[in-house]
Amino acid sequence: MAITKSAKKAIRNSERKHISNLKRKKSMTDVRKDIEKLLKAKDMKGAAALLPKAFKSIDKAMKKGLLKKNTAARRKSRLAKLLGVK
Repeated sequence: MAITKSAKKAIRNSERKHISNLKRKKSMTDVRKDIEKLLKAKDMKGAAALLPKAFKSIDKAMKKGLLKKNTAARRKSRLAKLLGVK
């Protein structure tokens, strides 16, 4: 258990960041799953409409340090490849 005041504050901050990171991760996976669900239903237009939203959530995660740059690029590339977008 933290003893000093600064250690207690660090714990509070890390808990807040942890919750924020979980929300950001969940938004990424939710959009990806929605796209995959639409692709299984052969709804290419609906999936293509969600692609910018997926890119936005991946870019935000990268900007906040949740994903590394190349990991974000790889995920975006794989999503675009699923849709056949060049």
